[in-house]
Amino acid sequence: MPTGLHHLTAITARVQANVDFYVGFLGLRLVKQTAGFADGEQLHLFYGDAAGSPGSLISFLVWEAGARGRSGHGQVFEFALAVPPASIGDWLARAISAQVPVEGPSHEFGEPVMRLRDPDGIIVKLVGADLPAASPLPDPIAPTRLHSITLLSDRRDETAEFLARFGYRPGALDGAAQRMVSDTDLIDLRDGSGFVPAIPGTGMIDHVAFRAADADAVRGMRRDLGHAQGLTEVHDRRYFLSLYVRDPAGHLFEFATDGPGFTVDETLEQLGQTLLFPLHDAARAQDLRVMLPQFALPGAERMPMRDLPFIHRFHTPDDPDGSVIVLLHGTGGNESDLMPLARRIAPRATLLGIRGRSTEEGINRWFRRYDAVTYDQADIRSEAEAFSAFMEAAIQSYGLDAGRISYLGYSNGANLLGAIMLLHPGLVRRAILLRGINVLDDRPTPDLTGADVLLLSGTRDPFARMAPALELALREAGVALDARSLPIGHDLGTVDLEVAKAWLDQRAPT
Repeated sequence: MPTGLHHLTAITARVQANVDFYVGFLGLRLVKQTAGFADGEQLHLFYGDAAGSPGSLISFLVWEAGARGRSGHGQVFEFALAVPPASIGDWLARAISAQVPVEGPSHEFGEPVMRLRDPDGIIVKLVGADLPAASPLPDPIAPTRLHSITLLSDRRDETAEFLARFGYRPGALDGAAQRMVSDTDLIDLRDGSGFVPAIPGTGMIDHVAFRAADADAVRGMRRDLGHAQGLTEVHDRRYFLSLYVRDPAGHLFEFATDGPGFTVDETLEQLGQTLLFPLHDAARAQDLRVMLPQFALPGAERMPMRDLPFIHRFHTPDDPDGSVIVLLHGTGGNESDLMPLARRIAPRATLLGIRGRSTEEGINRWFRRYDAVTYDQADIRSEAEAFSAFMEAAIQSYGLDAGRISYLGYSNGANLLGAIMLLHPGLVRRAILLRGINVLDDRPTPDLTGADVLLLSGTRDPFARMAPALELALREAGVALDARSLPIGHDLGTVDLEVAKAWLDQRAPT
């Protein structure tokens, strides 16, 4: 019966940097890219040996520009990859050359060790150990498999007892570390007493999975675990069956079968080349495809991202026509929310989703408010100015054609777009405002002759009573305005798509 580590799962805030590190620097193979099984709006990447063998796998959930976690007890503190024993010096030279943060080499438990930090700050140990790969990678000094993980536990003895269920037994001591040994790999337990509890987020290892022989072993483990903390039902993750449970110290563990494996939906040669979707999300696969962040493998053509004042993301279609739609989400949304709608409106447009910076309420917005209909006027003007500067920089740094840019805003995003048009005339020349209202107490009257705007309100929208003020302001400024009231509420509907697509098709930028 197999024992030991199946995979570990961490969280990254920077998908492109993550791919560049694990594929480009470490030389692992990207063996699967899929929408998340628990949340289809999360990209999930798996790296491993040439065949994606259990015991070699490191996976990442992508929370692009997401909140950072906090280290503490109940955490997988670091993980280690085995490399050929004589290769540590070569890896040190590679790290220095690539400007990867490195510590060491040193010796632990009699083995040569060096520590790297990945782009999210996760500690990756390289350990010189003779652990052959199940399916070797082309680089002769590439990592061969998972060597070990380190757990930070404030209940170390109870964690050790819990790990025995997965085939681990006490091994050697090295200072404050108690080593647990399986037939294939190791776990180092460190005393986390006195530390604060860990908080999930980017830059953290979310959980570790142990190997199960088959589905019967997983179901048997579930029966044996009884009322253990956080015990879940058995989940079908397509590539393996698994359950989740927490040990007494709060570490999240998974128990996963070796099969059917990653070749269930791709050939060995094609592993990791195609973005795949769980069967239960098949109906919205095309929407998820445009919402999930894009990346390029090392050496492939890519759009270099710039460090600009707003978090932003591009989606480039397979056959872009040179037009761009800039997307401003509603309250509580993010930069990807409107991408499915925009793709349907203009399938060949490049999409630029932007994230609002006002987070005082714990959600993303574009400016502060005092209540549902009273807004911070200074903040509106400040964010409108910042957005205008962002767009000027984006046009220049990404080489966008300003004449082929359209804007699409929903709710709070539409409100900011309306304010931007009045406060910074000339920036927005073509816009679709969905449920937009006036938010400026003191409205300027610029000359917006030549600008085109579609303003769609809902007859059942409680905020619709505030839309006529925006309509009046835009008309007085000379906007060619198409304002319509639809038989709908504040939420978006099919009629929004139909009207917006027909409107933009008539004004398609060339």
